[in-house]
Amino acid sequence: MSLFNKIKEKLSHEFIDIVEWLDYTDDTIAHRFERYQNEIKNGAKLIVREGQTAVFINEGQLADVFTPGTYDLTTQNLPILSTLKGWKYGFNSPFKAEVYFVNTHLFTDEKWGTKNPITLNDDRFGLVEIRAFGTYAFKIADPGKFIIDIVGTDNNFTNFEINEHLKSLIATRFTDTVGEANLPIELYAANTTELSETCQEVMQPEFMGVGISLERFYIENVSMPEELKKEIFEYSRIDKLDLDKLTKFKTAKAIEAAALNEGGTAGAGMGMGMGFVLAQQMGGMMSPQMGGQQAMQQQQAAGAMPPPMPQAVQYYYALNGTQAGPVGFAQLQSLFASRSINKETLVWKAGMDGWKALKDVEELKGFLGSNTPPPLP
Repeated sequence: MSLFNKIKEKLSHEFIDIVEWLDYTDDTIAHRFERYQNEIKNGAKLIVREGQTAVFINEGQLADVFTPGTYDLTTQNLPILSTLKGWKYGFNSPFKAEVYFVNTHLFTDEKWGTKNPITLNDDRFGLVEIRAFGTYAFKIADPGKFIIDIVGTDNNFTNFEINEHLKSLIATRFTDTVGEANLPIELYAANTTELSETCQEVMQPEFMGVGISLERFYIENVSMPEELKKEIFEYSRIDKLDLDKLTKFKTAKAIEAAALNEGGTAGAGMGMGMGFVLAQQMGGMMSPQMGGQQAMQQQQAAGAMPPPMPQAVQYYYALNGTQAGPVGFAQLQSLFASRSINKETLVWKAGMDGWKALKDVEELKGFLGSNTPPPLP
């Protein structure tokens, strides 16, 4: 390039009359106004649109900040820069300064999430892991501080460049907040609004430290492993139900399952029992004459009735540290078969001097599957 071309280029860039920036993107936070050797003409016009702020930097120092409006760049409008330059009597030549336009509108729908599970200590379930994700919105509250501390000399700074830093900050503070909350694990997902507000209050000073205001913070979901969900649901049901009723319900379900097993002896026994019930129902449907004859026969035989059979033995057992029962021998066997109790479960019946493990009660040892007779003498 010839000397005359260099002079022509310098002159064409030196006398800039208007300093402005039109943003055609959705993600630019800060843009540096480019011109030859950073020279701006004395008396040039500065146009700052709504949603923008113009920041003047002189030799790495924050000079002046302009809010939306139109300005003539003179010593009266550049008080800090004038002080830095030592202009006591004004100036007539172009001056040097870097000009950054900063978007101050709201940046919305920014995503955040925990990259790794957060480990919490729950009083009932021990160490558990949760994950969380959501959205947040921010805007630049202190443009000068943001340019000095974050942007530096970047000529076009986007929200993508700051998002990774903000998401790491959010994940760290979110972990600290939920750890200190010490809530029952199932309440984190049920109180996302309150937790979001608390997290926003905790994070706001961290954001303001670099000139950013955290305007919105939302937790959309707090998730946990499926196995833990099932345990929590089961625990909540047991906590609301009467343990004795729950035991009887499980016993009935176990008997029903045994009845459906047609190939087993239990199924045969249940079939016989249902046959007896049907026989009784059929008997009740017989003619009134037969019913009357049966009643007379029963009255005649009343004097020869045998004494009542002895009452079946009733057992009490321990379930989750709570006494349950009483149940009969067959019910206890069904509980053992459905694994509601095991050989170490403590049981007691009338006549015993204390609670014993099921495996140590003589008539209950058959539950363990040991049907081998003793050796011959």
